[in-house]
Amino acid sequence: MKFIIITGDSKGLGEAVAKRWMEDGVSVIGISRTYNGTLKETADSCGVSYRHYECDLTDEAATNNTLAAVHNYLQREDVEALTLLNNAGMVGPIEKVGALDIPAVDRHIRLNVSVPVLLANYILGLANEWEVPLTLVNITSGAAGKTTEGWSVYSAGKAAIDRFTAVTAKEQEQKSHTILAYSPGVMDTDMQEEIRSASEDSFKDVEKFRELKEKGELTSPERVAEVLRNLLKEEPVQNGKVYKLYDYIDKY
Repeated sequence: MKFIIITGDSKGLGEAVAKRWMEDGVSVIGISRTYNGTLKETADSCGVSYRHYECDLTDEAATNNTLAAVHNYLQREDVEALTLLNNAGMVGPIEKVGALDIPAVDRHIRLNVSVPVLLANYILGLANEWEVPLTLVNITSGAAGKTTEGWSVYSAGKAAIDRFTAVTAKEQEQKSHTILAYSPGVMDTDMQEEIRSASEDSFKDVEKFRELKEKGELTSPERVAEVLRNLLKEEPVQNGKVYKLYDYIDKY
């Protein structure tokens, strides 16, 4: 069986990817704080399995316990191939340096940087041990390469993910794995609502994001998921590369 492990699968891009991959006959393992019953319904209609683990990934002990549970589950299955989508993330704190909330920074770095690294390390280790191909997709952002006031933590975290992806790919050159970062652009998700609610004092560009919503220029998570699926199926993927939605959305 083919399995995809998705963090933050209960909504947004995670939910859209789960449903799209189910349609292709891939079983889904979801890790998020809340359970989305429609994913089980989709899995049943597609003839695949869906297993959900409720977990706050900012909690180290809970994350470790969840990884152990995922391991125990998978080792009882006939695993042909694995995919890991490191999707869970947060944008806050949206604030200038000097006024950052330290606990919020700690949670952000844990969720946006530490967790993707730890999950990739764990699942890549399993894939190598079991000698099955792994597709590792780390969700990144155009913010990784931009200097945006109020986004120091978010930009730094995504830049770290880009470099982590490149180094991991370099290390695994002799393996049959696919390793990339995917930048989904500006999606119509809860994260965008948080961005639009920021104050102009904290986030200079907030009005630009409000205008994108007003003009209907946000991309749906379903469209982003479809482009990712087609990219992986149709393109000769260059391991370690950052793939950007807007470079492929007209093609797929």
